[in-house]
Amino acid sequence: MKRHAFLRELHRLLRPRNYLEIGVNDGKSLALSRVPSIAIDPDFRVTVPIRCDVQLAKATSDDFFAQPDPLRHLTGGRNPWRNLRRGRPLFDRWRGGTTLDLAFIDGMHLFEYALRDFMNVERFSRPSTVIVFDDVLPRNVDEAARDRHTGDWAGDVYKMIPVLLEHRPDLVVIPVDTTPTGVLVVLGADTASTVLRDRYDAIVARWVVPDPQHVSDDILDRRASVDPERLLAADVWADVARRRRIGGSEAIRDRLAGILP
Repeated sequence: MKRHAFLRELHRLLRPRNYLEIGVNDGKSLALSRVPSIAIDPDFRVTVPIRCDVQLAKATSDDFFAQPDPLRHLTGGRNPWRNLRRGRPLFDRWRGGTTLDLAFIDGMHLFEYALRDFMNVERFSRPSTVIVFDDVLPRNVDEAARDRHTGDWAGDVYKMIPVLLEHRPDLVVIPVDTTPTGVLVVLGADTASTVLRDRYDAIVARWVVPDPQHVSDDILDRRASVDPERLLAADVWADVARRRRIGGSEAIRDRLAGILP
């Protein structure tokens, strides 16, 4: 299954109230959204029709999230009926602010940027927020290089998998075998966690190294990845779509038993 087909199915299953995308490029993934959206890219070149209420932010993701209220485009007003007409959450203003339902991270293909993007997105998430990274399963060492020298380029975003598994075992981290270069689905976000921020410098010092990158066989052979169709068929998505309390990471893992590697 191609990545855009996987994302299209996630939109259908989750029925998100809002969507955030980092890395717009030509807009093909943004074109899947039908809900209030924010799309961030310092150099987007949208070439396809967009059919959602979107804020196109021509900025780096770091600069975008440094704003006082970066999600204000998605925030509803005080009147729940007006929010309903505008497709905004009905009562979020009264419940402590807007949180994201679905986020897609496909920005700069360098590990430290992807890590910062995740930290920023998690600030506005909850356990049932679905966070998806692109380009986490490069097919060879050349595609995984930090300095691009190939047509298709994944960069070293794949390092998000071992880093999240090591430093954030509270998260559910699911590499998915989509074409061409895999995606990573993350559930169980915790806005209160400061682990990655506290350890950021040490993590970057360990993982940001010169080319050629060492890419494990588990990544290159996709040994620890799951089949996208099996993952989409899991019954957990119906509960996620209801914006409900789906429990902690262990409860989510139990729901995905037999699918996770």
